[in-house]
Amino acid sequence: MSENDKTVRIGLVGCGFMGVTHAKAYAKIPGARIAAICDAVRLPEDGVLSSGGNVGDGEAVRLDMTQVRAYRDLSDLLADPAIDLVDLCVPTSLHPQMAKAALAAGKHVLCEKPMARTSALAREMVEAAKGARGFLMPAMCMRFWPEWAWLKQAIATGAYGRVFAARFRRVAEPPGWSKQQFLDGQKSGGALLDLHIHDVDFIQYCFGRPKSVYSTGYTKISGAIDHVVSQFEVESGAIVHAEGGWAMAPGFGFSMSYTVNFERATADYDLARGAEALKLAVEGQPAQVVKCGGGDGYVGEMTHLVQAIQRGEPPSVVTALDGQTAVEICEAEEKSIASHQSVRL
Repeated sequence: MSENDKTVRIGLVGCGFMGVTHAKAYAKIPGARIAAICDAVRLPEDGVLSSGGNVGDGEAVRLDMTQVRAYRDLSDLLADPAIDLVDLCVPTSLHPQMAKAALAAGKHVLCEKPMARTSALAREMVEAAKGARGFLMPAMCMRFWPEWAWLKQAIATGAYGRVFAARFRRVAEPPGWSKQQFLDGQKSGGALLDLHIHDVDFIQYCFGRPKSVYSTGYTKISGAIDHVVSQFEVESGAIVHAEGGWAMAPGFGFSMSYTVNFERATADYDLARGAEALKLAVEGQPAQVVKCGGGDGYVGEMTHLVQAIQRGEPPSVVTALDGQTAVEICEAEEKSIASHQSVRL
């Protein structure tokens, strides 16, 4: 990026499912351009990237490889002076090392969730970002998902009164992609850290850092927690709980939902309802479908970071510290499951 050209040039690291998802999003963002890709094993000669996952249309994305440099080693990408933003779509175990190297090279960093396998490693990333020229932002896409951003606004403004109770649910069959990575709980942290963390982060976004958490869960396929149900004690006194897991039978697919009961309304979201995903029942009014615009949260989160870079201001909707805190909360859930007791945060 230069004074005369505000285009943010991205180095996309990892060409699997999330890399493809991010590539599709950048194609929709004015002022963003993928200038390089990096993958040790998956570099397409024809520029076509494709991979399946739990959310998205599954369509491939085509890059013009005459305009995109290809690297197999991160150090080569980091040495490229044309790259402004390094987007890490790699296995969790690689996040800390790669993020710190990119920050040391003066790059901005978007890091897929979870930020790290442990909160101690996430803390190292936060510390590295403090003295860096570039910004570090964890990719917490639910903060930008249209119907979830609507919910955050409704809670923050008190439009329907205070929240009495909130339930979040995110469950799926075992990942059919990157099995070697996801189904090794020592590397991925299981569904608790890789999938459920979306709702953990959104809960802290809406209700603040929980005071305590009580969790139950079990291990089935990864050696880590594959299904968790948690109740969070939050400052407002609302009843808040979340369920997450990827241990459903093959063929179940993916389910994502929330139900929030306010003083004067109830909001209910279910991804399976498609265009009518979000329904709102307000006291004294007929129930209605709330239209929040199409799309998912990926374009929103990347637009937020790209515009922050263009302004020279740190991203504000989600910070590196938020990413660290989300991992800390997940670790508290893991301790609660092991001890059968509530854990203070």
